[in-house]
Amino acid sequence: MPSVEADSSIAVERSIAASDAGARGPIGADRLSAIARCWIIVALGYYAFDLSGQTREGWTNGDGRPLGDDFVNYWSGAFLAWHGRVTEIFDWNAFHAFQQSFTGPSLQFYHYGYPPVLLVLTAPFAFIPYLPALGVWLVASWYAFYRALKLAAPETALLLSLATPALFINAIGGQNGAWTAALIGGGLVLLDRRPVVAGILFGLLIYKPHLGVLLPVALIAGQRWRALGAAAATAIALVAMSLVLFGPNLWIAYYENLATLKRIILEDGTGVWHRMLSVFVFGRRLGLDVGSAYALQIAFGAVAVFVVARSWWNNDPPAIRNALVILGTCLATPYLQDYDLVMGAFVVVWLGIASAQALVSPRSAQIAMATILLLPLVAATIAKTTGFSIGPLLIAPVFALFASISLRHARGFARA
Repeated sequence: MPSVEADSSIAVERSIAASDAGARGPIGADRLSAIARCWIIVALGYYAFDLSGQTREGWTNGDGRPLGDDFVNYWSGAFLAWHGRVTEIFDWNAFHAFQQSFTGPSLQFYHYGYPPVLLVLTAPFAFIPYLPALGVWLVASWYAFYRALKLAAPETALLLSLATPALFINAIGGQNGAWTAALIGGGLVLLDRRPVVAGILFGLLIYKPHLGVLLPVALIAGQRWRALGAAAATAIALVAMSLVLFGPNLWIAYYENLATLKRIILEDGTGVWHRMLSVFVFGRRLGLDVGSAYALQIAFGAVAVFVVARSWWNNDPPAIRNALVILGTCLATPYLQDYDLVMGAFVVVWLGIASAQALVSPRSAQIAMATILLLPLVAATIAKTTGFSIGPLLIAPVFALFASISLRHARGFARA
């Protein structure tokens, strides 16, 4: 099967430049490139300003926020795990005391909310001092994202990888969205060419299993058995390593901690709900009780499973079936934050391919691109202003767009 991704950068340019006629036509490539470059400058300037504000009192802003924000958890967990203090990771008071010891006494409570396999994956950071470790985290995660995106769009990857607004949100928060995008996006792009490597990338995503929820569906429906086997073997190996290195009690502590975090952060909405983009949080902000919100989430998840399974069973073009996996994941998982949409950059590339192949109009493609790119930038502000979570309202139409393309492809194949 010829690789559509090989020409994807040209496809994106064609989508952007096509029909550049007057104010009603799609935005031209030169104008869009200039906007992207201006955004990169603004984002870098704001990020530098934000970092400088986090050193007012030790390595905090004096009001509880540390330098590097959530990276403080990744570094703290790795340091404690690899310096014989693993029992402190899921002990909220001990974990907080350790973090205060190097950031300052004004630090607010942070927590480690990841399975012990992440302690294996982040082991190198345990042996790097905090400040340079933050720099390595940001640069390495961006580079992994860029290299994965380059597989899909060789000519436009650098600009897109730097200008994706979710990457800015991810950097501000010291988060893992770029790593996640590199794994799921890179795995999807490599699946037809190097299925075992793709499977390994999927398996590494075990540290955020809720974002890999549709991968088994796609791989089974698409009969990608080598990739599925490699993914399972990688995940099992990581779990086994964590058990050997840290013992089963750490997993027990993790699950006990997870139940508390699920109630506080997700179900009660007392944490960072304004940054949440999931169907579940959308339902909760509409006034649904927890059970009804989960029912709504399950309904959306069932639709996503069906559409993704049908697309991969029918062997839709890679751009279509891959985009449905990422967008479907956003609708299927109850826990989705704004920084997780770094992986939306791949959807932008696949929208360009669909437009170049006349599967969707250039105008519709650009509207969908803008929707996916801008959502993480504006979602939190809109949520704080209105009290509502808008994620599904913008993700679902783009998912429906790809689902309609998949349906037309299936009908055309059946007639043929």
